[in-house]
Amino acid sequence: MDLRTRGLVLRAVDYKEADKILTVLTEDAGRLTVSARGARSKRSKFTATSQLLAFSELDLQERYGRWYLKEGRAVELFSGLRQDIVALSVGAYFAELLEAVSDMDYDDPGLLHLGLTGLHVLSGGTRDPMLVKAAFELRLMCLSGYTPEVGACPKCGAGDPQSPMLSLRAGHIHCGKHHPDGGGASLSLDQGSLSALRHIVSAPENRVFAFALGTEGMAHLTSLAEGYVLAQLERRFRTLDFLKQL
Repeated sequence: MDLRTRGLVLRAVDYKEADKILTVLTEDAGRLTVSARGARSKRSKFTATSQLLAFSELDLQERYGRWYLKEGRAVELFSGLRQDIVALSVGAYFAELLEAVSDMDYDDPGLLHLGLTGLHVLSGGTRDPMLVKAAFELRLMCLSGYTPEVGACPKCGAGDPQSPMLSLRAGHIHCGKHHPDGGGASLSLDQGSLSALRHIVSAPENRVFAFALGTEGMAHLTSLAEGYVLAQLERRFRTLDFLKQL
């Protein structure tokens, strides 16, 4: 079986003497594991298309239940990321998140589009990588079925909660004086970060990253976005731990 598609490399692992095993999020077939034979050779035609975060046109062949890379042409390598260790580390974290929430052989174009948009914004270098990271985390949770409730406080019905907080476990905002159902930790927001949260949840795809925040609002948003991901997915991320060391 042959497949022509486009895909983003989420992980690239060295295999044998010169091969790579790629984890690729594709447009047509969800997440696939692909063998790129000879990709580590100096003369390999797969050098560009087999690197982490490469988005490429791919010709794949399935044999005995395994996918092999036959041809590849790079579409976007996000070269701006290679010049900034923080941006590159955030991009690698995006890849690990996408791998965690995507499904094998199940097509979900929204995930790939968000990944490409987030990497494009990061690569451009005009936005704070931490702002891009927070927006990506929260929007990814929405696409993965963990959309936070950002309307009224569920306890008192206040549309503008007093001393607003986000419950990391229950996934809704509430007034600071109320305890969320189910307990668990809640993190505080100011008005700027609350507005940003509501924007990220409801904005059209091409406007998710189109907002600005002051220093205090940024601190609130980055903290709650990261905390929300870890609480909802109930796991740690190797790339996030590395990012925190920078």
